[in-house]
Amino acid sequence: MTEIELVEGLKNGENLAFQYLVENYRRKVISTCFGFTNDIEAALDLSQEVFIEVYRSVEKFRGEAKISTWVFRIATNKSLNWVRDNKKRSYFKSIERFFVSDKTQIMDLEDKNSRNVIKVMENSEDSISIQKAIDKLPENQRIAFVLNKIDELNYKQVCEVMDMSMASVESLIHRARLNLQKYLKDLERD
Repeated sequence: MTEIELVEGLKNGENLAFQYLVENYRRKVISTCFGFTNDIEAALDLSQEVFIEVYRSVEKFRGEAKISTWVFRIATNKSLNWVRDNKKRSYFKSIERFFVSDKTQIMDLEDKNSRNVIKVMENSEDSISIQKAIDKLPENQRIAFVLNKIDELNYKQVCEVMDMSMASVESLIHRARLNLQKYLKDLERD
């Protein structure tokens, strides 16, 4: 199905188009949500919310970017809202929930990005340190870094999702790397 056929099908309420969208973007959306929330249950719930919003608001899609960019922008926004709403919740509870949760759900995410997230999370000590450092990043740096390094979107795709210029995204990712190095060194000393 081409991009144009997909968008037309979605706008016409065709079940096949919506099914195609979910089948082709589900794993990537879950991975994106997980990259921000560090909570597989939240990522699964948020991914459902993303597709519900896509279904409800497809008429608003203007076609200025690819449908995938629009979907990832929704996923990023929903994830950031979840993080803001749950800031009081301890990061360690979400890590604990990750390790206690049903790993068969996690292993069901068979695309490359999901496997990368799982590999990182399996080493809990490194994971906690890395996540603490990522959580300290300013919001735009964190978004750019997660989209590029965890979700493996290229710089152009990150620009589209964040609605920023290439120079801005490159700068954000560069500063994020520098800040992460600094934060990780500080954590090692402690």
